[in-house]
Parts: sequence; C-alpha cells; structure tokens
Amino acid sequence: MDSHLYGVSTLFPLFSLFLLITSASALPEKPISSSVQINSNSILVALLDSHYTELAELVEKALLLQTLEQAVYNHNLTIFAPQNPALERDLDPEFKRFLLEPGNLKSLQSLLLFHIIPERIHSLHFTHQNRLQCLNSEHLHLKASSDSENNRKKLTVDLADVIRPDDIVRPDGIIHGIERLLIPKSVQEDFNRRRNLQSIAAVLPEGAPEVDPRTHRLKKPAPPVPAGSPPVLPIYDAMAPGPSLAPAPAPGPGGPHGHFDGEAQVKDFIQTLLHYGGYNELADILVNLTSLATEMGKLVSEGYVLTVLAPNDEAMAKLTTDQLSEPGAPEQIMYYHLIPEYQTEESMYNAVRRFGKVRYDTLRLPHKVVAEEADGSVKFGQGDGAAYLFDPDIYTDGRISVQGIDGVLFPVEETKKVQSVKKIVAKPRRVIGYCKMQVLDSLIDNKHAPVDLLRSPKGKL
Repeated sequence: MDSHLYGVSTLFPLFSLFLLITSASALPEKPISSSVQINSNSILVALLDSHYTELAELVEKALLLQTLEQAVYNHNLTIFAPQNPALERDLDPEFKRFLLEPGNLKSLQSLLLFHIIPERIHSLHFTHQNRLQCLNSEHLHLKASSDSENNRKKLTVDLADVIRPDDIVRPDGIIHGIERLLIPKSVQEDFNRRRNLQSIAAVLPEGAPEVDPRTHRLKKPAPPVPAGSPPVLPIYDAMAPGPSLAPAPAPGPGGPHGHFDGEAQVKDFIQTLLHYGGYNELADILVNLTSLATEMGKLVSEGYVLTVLAPNDEAMAKLTTDQLSEPGAPEQIMYYHLIPEYQTEESMYNAVRRFGKVRYDTLRLPHKVVAEEADGSVKFGQGDGAAYLFDPDIYTDGRISVQGIDGVLFPVEETKKVQSVKKIVAKPRRVIGYCKMQVLDSLIDNKHAPVDLLRSPKGKL
C-alpha cells in the first residue's frame, strides 16, 4: 500500500507540469487585451505634451483613445498633426460646431483618423508621390518637391504643407507638424448636406387645413412671401389677444438682428411730439397707456405700418371728464386715430383731390375715418366733429407717420347717439307745456278763475 501511494504522489507533480507546458504553448505570441498598457515614451503620451494639445483634446472628445492605443500596440504610427493656431483661429466656426455636435461623432472620428497612417514614415522617406491608406480607410497623398528659394525639400500632405517634419520621434511613431487641418471628402460631404438642410428628416409643422365657408372646400396654401414685403395677415389678427398670429418681424435696419425695432420707433415719435410743441396732452396719454405704446411697437416690429392722427393740445382740452373716465375710453379714442397705412400729407391730399372722399380703416374695428378736401387741406370727419390737417408730417420714418390735426375725432355712430340723447331730454319740456295749456283751458271752461289772471296778454302762463 505504501508503494502504491508513493507512486501516485510522485506522478502527480509531473502531470501538473505537463498541463502547464501545454497550456503555455497554446497561448498566442501577442495577446490582444481590451486594456493595453502604453509606455510613457509612447507617441500618444508625447502628443498630449506638445504643440498639438488642441488635436489631443479632439481625440479625447471623439472617444478614440482606446482605438489609438490598440493601433500603437499593433503598428508604428505616423501622425500629421495641425498646430494649435490652425484649430483655434483658422478653423471655420460653423465647421467646428458641426464636428462637436453629438450627432456627428462619426464624422469627427473619421476626420481625426484621416491624419494617422499605420506606418512609420520618416521625412526622408517622402518621395515624389506617395499614396498611403489612413486609419479611416481613405488615402493621403504625400509629396516631396525641391524648394529653390530655401534650398531645401518641400514636403506636403494633400493640400497642407509640412512645416515641422519629424517634430516628435518615438519608438512607436513619428509626429509631423502641418499648417492646417486635413478634411476627408466624406466629412466634407456630410457637412455640406447638413448645411444645405438635405439630411434633416424632421417633419415641418403645418397647421390644420382650413375650409372656405363660401365654397366648403379646402383653402389653398398662400404663396411664399419674399423677404421685406408687408405681412400677409391683416393687422387685426396681430392685435388679437393671446399668442400673436403675425409672421416673423420684417427685415429692416433698425433692430439688432436686421429687423425693425418698433418700440424704439414709437419712443422716437413720442419724443418728437414733445419737442415739436403743442402735442403734450397726446404724448402724456401715450406714455401713461404703456400697453398701447407697447402694442404699437409690436405691430411695427412685425412689419406693419401706422399713421397717427394726432390731436393738438387745444383739441384735447375740449374732452370732458365723462369722455375720458369710462374704462377703456382713452384707448378707444386713440385706436380711432390710428390708421394701419403709411400716409403723408401729400398722399392723403392727392387721394382726396382725386376721389373726393376717402374712407381710411382704423384700429378701432369696424369704424372708419372719412377724409375729404376742404380749403386746400384735408378734413377728417363730418359736421361739428370734423378736424383739419393742421401740422403735416410731424414725424415720418417709413414705418410711422404722425399728422397733426386740430380736433378729436369720434365715430359717426357715437355722434348720432349723443344727438339722440339730447332730443330725448328736450321732449318732456314740450309735454309739460302742453299739459299746462290743457289745465288752463279746462279752468277757463269751468270758470274757476278769472281769465285776466290766468292768461297773459300774449296767451302765456
């Protein structure tokens, strides 16, 4: 029994050694590991501490560190690295923004791998024409030519000059400094498609179809409006409460983005009224009614034009407390003096001379202002409520026109209403007088009082 156990104990270490040798022989000569250890003398470490830190940051943002570590482990690399100024100042900001967008990660990776060749190429190895494959499977063209001015060899890679050949040399690679970024054809095509909006697959928002109430058919979409033309929608839609239905602001020189700055223009014409003199009351109303001034500025910013019929101080002084004390009365008065057109003294006078009477729309829907020619000027309104064009063209800037008038205008319906109220008040006086005459006649007939005491010589009480 002891000899049997001794034989087993001596054979077991030999069997274990045999298994270890066979397993070692089965291992590959260069195992591929997911985490490759990079030497401190590697070309990738030198790239981080050099004139090419901007390129190193792009490599890190493109998540290419592990790919390059594996490439260095398998091959020697040649990196054509643009210097920091080429990526900081000389690169198109729009193209740089395109590269850094999260959705364009593949384009950024392809662009960076286009600068790396999986071979060790010294500057002395540049020939008249070299065509080498990069890590992104595209090809770079290396060229060497003689520079007669400097008596040295001129090296180029595609369209970029090599300004620092053999700048960094390490056992696993070489870095050549170049003057500009190399852009592969595939990345350039992706950028052009994005810039031309050909690769955007989002559905443009469209409103619900509208039905014409007259024909009960779908309305056809409006044709495109050229830039700078007046808004298509009526001005009353832009004044509607809630979200504005007006289109984007019309192009113009006033605003910071090339659009009309309506609020600034409204402030300018109010300031002009104050400096002009005789229109302080109207300016005070516009300043106090901040909502009205803001709404006027919004309309001008959205491309609409306005003509303000401005009553002078003498006309404003005739307004009674009752006319101004009702809720919303000042706004309604002002809306009736705002015409959604751009009119000057010359245009209005020529219109009334040609057509006799002209009805101008106002922002007080549906009331209109009637204008006609009178005494060589323009008269607005009718009857006692008429007003004449008194101070023409106080302010004209192409968007807002201010015309001074010598009266406050009211719609014709309100004038008739005031006159009817006056007639109703006058009727009871005639009825009371008639009743007194009836009482007088009855007293005379019944002879309850002397005639001389009840009737005067003229037949009056």
